[in-house]
Amino acid sequence: MTESSLTYCYTHPDRETSLRCKRCEKFICTSCAFSTPTGYICKDCMRERQRSFDTAQWYDFVSSFVLSAVISGAASFLVTLIGGIGFIGWLLIFAVSSAAGGIIAEAVRAATRRRRSRPLFLTAGTGVVAGALPMLLIQLLSGNIFGLMFQGIYLVIAAPMVYARLSGIQLSR
Repeated sequence: MTESSLTYCYTHPDRETSLRCKRCEKFICTSCAFSTPTGYICKDCMRERQRSFDTAQWYDFVSSFVLSAVISGAASFLVTLIGGIGFIGWLLIFAVSSAAGGIIAEAVRAATRRRRSRPLFLTAGTGVVAGALPMLLIQLLSGNIFGLMFQGIYLVIAAPMVYARLSGIQLSR
């Protein structure tokens, strides 16, 4: 290889490379490259690409938090009532928790008009936890161990379900 044909990474001038960003054609080293299904892109192009996917407005964060907290509070109260049923209550907790997670996710999706952003999904999940906190505190102060367990089961199922449904995570295709 001749001296004139040596190429170096645009962010690391001491690293020799032959890899190029597929969008901007800059030379990039392997630590700067992000793999996509159609090739490699640089950090700058990746940041630009991420911004096009984050479409949420500031008020979407407020509405998603409040909406998920209110619905989660109602579902958490329902979980407390179901907990007193007995063995059937254990089975119903799982069904109610997953249904509540789906309802909350769809309500947030409708309220935000399908705008998306990773922080928005996290805000909705945090709203689920915040909505369940009052019932969790009541169960804790009353010393109701089963009530605490039912609230824990609710939170372990509902909060990740809201995040997964909003972000589009699929466990299988």
